[in-house]
Amino acid sequence: MGSDPRPAVFLDRDGTINAEVDYLCDPGQLQLLPGVDLAIARLVEHGYLTLVVTNQSGVARGKLTEEKLDQIHARLEELLAPAGASLDGVYYCPHHPDFGVEPLRQPCDCRKPLPGLFQQACLDHEIDLASSWAVGDSPRDLEAAAAMGVPGLLVESGKPITDELRRTHQVVPDLPAAVDVILAREANGQ
Repeated sequence: MGSDPRPAVFLDRDGTINAEVDYLCDPGQLQLLPGVDLAIARLVEHGYLTLVVTNQSGVARGKLTEEKLDQIHARLEELLAPAGASLDGVYYCPHHPDFGVEPLRQPCDCRKPLPGLFQQACLDHEIDLASSWAVGDSPRDLEAAAAMGVPGLLVESGKPITDELRRTHQVVPDLPAAVDVILAREANGQ
């Protein structure tokens, strides 16, 4: 590695970057949420690593293969590229502790809310965790980030947000709004 550490934004996938689909299993089903391509492009422009961290238990459950998941992520890159957006890494957990087929039906440290995906990203990239952020649509996304000392923003573009979550998390409408918060804090030196 040997380069200077860079801040990262750890992005959940479903409900944060793309429309929530029950077990997205075909690249043709992938639909970006409004403005996420430009939001990710803004992060790239400001020097942030953009890293997807996503639970994909559909693999363990036999709903899609890892090869099909790779095709979905290639399609995601294709959809982001016209706006100048790119991803520095895609990390996924194919496991589930209770459902699916062996050897993917197992407890693991990579399934959020555990931080294994974040830890792997840190092994692969020189990351300045003190200046990094996480954005997701579920508390488990932010719990995994918090285990690494990374603050998080909860978006309303995916799973429903309860009043309790609004009391305990910083909630923003969507990824573009999250990027506004991140870049405003960077500008203010926070």
